[in-house]
Amino acid sequence: MTLTKKLGAEFIGTFWLVLGGCGSAVIAAAFPDVGIGLLGVAFAFGLTVLTMAFAIGHISGCHLNPAVSFGLWSGGRFSITELAPYIASQVAGGIAGAAVLYIIASGQAGFDVTAGFASNGYAEHSPGGYSLIAALVTEIVMTFMFLMIILGATDKRAPQGFAPIAIGLGLTLIHLISIPVTNTSVNPARSTGVAIFQGSWALSQLWLFWLAPIVGAVLAGLVYRWFEKE
Repeated sequence: MTLTKKLGAEFIGTFWLVLGGCGSAVIAAAFPDVGIGLLGVAFAFGLTVLTMAFAIGHISGCHLNPAVSFGLWSGGRFSITELAPYIASQVAGGIAGAAVLYIIASGQAGFDVTAGFASNGYAEHSPGGYSLIAALVTEIVMTFMFLMIILGATDKRAPQGFAPIAIGLGLTLIHLISIPVTNTSVNPARSTGVAIFQGSWALSQLWLFWLAPIVGAVLAGLVYRWFEKE
């Protein structure tokens, strides 16, 4: 598979993750009478990864996330030569997904993008008012566990064909735990896409949602390499 095709798949997959996951939060979470709430948003994020894993996993590996690419590199599963292009495509796809979501959401009277736009935050911008330290620990640990699930489920020794289900449900569980803390990132591309459109506090806090997921992912890659040693 050519690098160009891999990057195209990563762009489309990350586009879908942001449009589907963040879209569920912005458009459907609190919709009158039939709002899907925290549970629905958590499942929406999981479903975006599950569906794309089946759709493009055989093309690009379905990373959809700079932290995943870093973790797979750290775990010896991904070439460093493709790391920067993958991340660029993921961020571009995340921004494109957020742009389409903005066009749709702004079609409703009274829509205010500065209210949050599914952005990630800490302290006064945490959904539950959680501190910077709480947010940092949450994002590191949740991304660490996400990469452990990915690395384990895609291991050649694991049952074959079930990885997308484990990974999608893993991301759902992560959202169920951490939406109240940070609105759940574990994905710098997802955070960047919506932060650009939110335009104020989300951009100033974006550093954490790059740093923490990458740290957690790299640690998971190193730990899983230890498990693989004879």
